[in-house]
Amino acid sequence: MNLKSLQFFCEVVETRNANLAAQRLHVVPTAVSMQLGQLEAMLGAKVFDRSTRPMTLTPLGRFIYPKAKALLADAQRLFDEAQDMASGHFGWLSIGFTRSTIFSVLPDAVRRMKADLPKVRVDLTEILSEHQGEALRSGLIHVGLSRTLGPRAEEDDLDYFPLFDDALVAAVPASSAYAKRKRLTPNDLAGMAFISYPKDPESSFARSTIQALEQAGVKVRVGYEAKEIHTALGLVAAGLGYALVGRSVADDSRGDILFLPVQGLAATAQVYAVRAKGVSHQLADDFMRIIAQQSGAR
Repeated sequence: MNLKSLQFFCEVVETRNANLAAQRLHVVPTAVSMQLGQLEAMLGAKVFDRSTRPMTLTPLGRFIYPKAKALLADAQRLFDEAQDMASGHFGWLSIGFTRSTIFSVLPDAVRRMKADLPKVRVDLTEILSEHQGEALRSGLIHVGLSRTLGPRAEEDDLDYFPLFDDALVAAVPASSAYAKRKRLTPNDLAGMAFISYPKDPESSFARSTIQALEQAGVKVRVGYEAKEIHTALGLVAAGLGYALVGRSVADDSRGDILFLPVQGLAATAQVYAVRAKGVSHQLADDFMRIIAQQSGAR
């Protein structure tokens, strides 16, 4: 169906006058008559009763008018969104993240992205660092926010962008005897159960935190294995033990947990972004600029 014919038809309906419709459309009146004739020929019936003055809609005209208005609105919206997408102002951005980044760069970066480009749809998918490469290759995500402790195994088809280093601290119950302490010793932790996370056979973070504690002289006794950091912190708050988290988690402090450095614990987690090498994506570029600016201020 010819959208121009529908546009002219709707204009005549709303002005109730073909000559006035022509003025608003910046065309001659014969152009309006021609488009209406084409529409009626295509439909096989009249849309206006021309025996009345002003013209009135026939039953067919009354039927198609609201549908024509909706169709024209959809077409205009499609055109506007296509223009915005072509200019990089509209589209879809999928971000994969490790849950600990919720406490640091992720929320502010997404808020800034939505403020700068409100028409962009941003999807967030929780994915462990070890699985983000596969998600990038499949197109499930455009950018990954990862964290690693110790040496990072880099893959040839991925690009890595360091964001910030996150010193490790112990999360202990606020109700513990260490409420007034500024630092813990290895002996302080020896009698407490360690809450390990994430519980995933492909994640190296849990193993690396235990090794870091042992290198600091802590005798580690694993009491619980949590699937993710929020569960681990919940167990800490319940007084069931302690966990090791990045300092950035302490920035989002809660009243039922203390975050204290451990004497001799030198391990530091690295937070970084990862993208598929050679894949162009304007919105991913925009997000990378935002998150680089924010992490550089940390």
